Amino acid sequence: MKGFAMLSLNQIGWIEKEKPQCGPLDALLRPIAVSPCTSDVHTVWEGALGDRHDMILGHEAVGEVTEVGALVRDFKPGDKVIVPAITPDWNSLEAQAGFSMHSGGMLAGWKFSNFKDGVFGEFFHVNDADGNLAHLPPAIDPAEAVMLSDMVPTGLHGSELADVQYGDSVLVVGIGPVGLMGVAGAALRGAGEIFAVGSRPVCAEAARSYGATDIINYRDGDIVSQVMDKTRGKGVDKAIIAGGDVDTFAEVIRVLKPGGRIGNVNYLGSGDYVKIPRVEWGCGMGHKTVAGGLMPGGRLRMEKLASLLVTGRLNVAPLLTHRFQGFEHIEKALLMMKDKPRDLIKPVVVL
Repeated sequence: MKGFAMLSLNQIGWIEKEKPQCGPLDALLRPIAVSPCTSDVHTVWEGALGDRHDMILGHEAVGEVTEVGALVRDFKPGDKVIVPAITPDWNSLEAQAGFSMHSGGMLAGWKFSNFKDGVFGEFFHVNDADGNLAHLPPAIDPAEAVMLSDMVPTGLHGSELADVQYGDSVLVVGIGPVGLMGVAGAALRGAGEIFAVGSRPVCAEAARSYGATDIINYRDGDIVSQVMDKTRGKGVDKAIIAGGDVDTFAEVIRVLKPGGRIGNVNYLGSGDYVKIPRVEWGCGMGHKTVAGGLMPGGRLRMEKLASLLVTGRLNVAPLLTHRFQGFEHIEKALLMMKDKPRDLIKPVVVL
């Protein structure tokens, strides 16, 4: 089969590989809509996961089932399904402990384009099909459903990690697609003021539509000063980090109130250490908590998030700024995520 792959660090291209095999609990799918992610950019051009050779990229897909294993109960060939970016092994001890995304080791629930071929192939493999696939509701456009693979669950997980409560003031750093879903998640959980940090007008407009009350443009000056000015020197109750780098944490700690909580869902692709300012952290005693987590995967999560779209609680259409038709456009879409033109939020390729 044909697939679009990371050939080695800083190199991408089309390759031919053997079609994957289907185990008794597993499924094979053909993609019908896919989207590249900034994580693919970190993997290829920053070497965030180390070198990978001839690994098919991609972890965001809606697909059609082509084959199922003998023990799969709830899916059959022809079913259209949402595929989460994180596909845990549900019988693992880590899953039983409540951290399925780390089944088999830290971050090991993230299989696609990490240590297993991803979804940018003519076929792809999904482990534990009954636990990791979700039927695509007929009311949802497959191109929009792709956002349920990663962007929606990751952004909403940021608001969960930050434990946003009714009336909280919330800072969201980074308003790409994940940060925008962080804004939406904070609003859904009842936040009051939501300060969204970003510079591109298309993202700022979308952030406002999802509930941001203020836009903090880091090109206009220091983030800390702007946030403290808008909060009348008080700072924020909660923060979601969905962009930036290892130095971003220091800025967020400085504007976080004592007792505040940071939810980090940003993939830190480079840098050796996260820096926490000692004094602003209360010399270690400020009750300022940093929680970082990989999004939950699995069928139940996908079904619940799909219900938000079906009921109109969440509209992901503003995320889809570029739509391509045809397998051959995957490379162009990925390079857009790398170069980030000013009118881009998220590209989707429909196959």
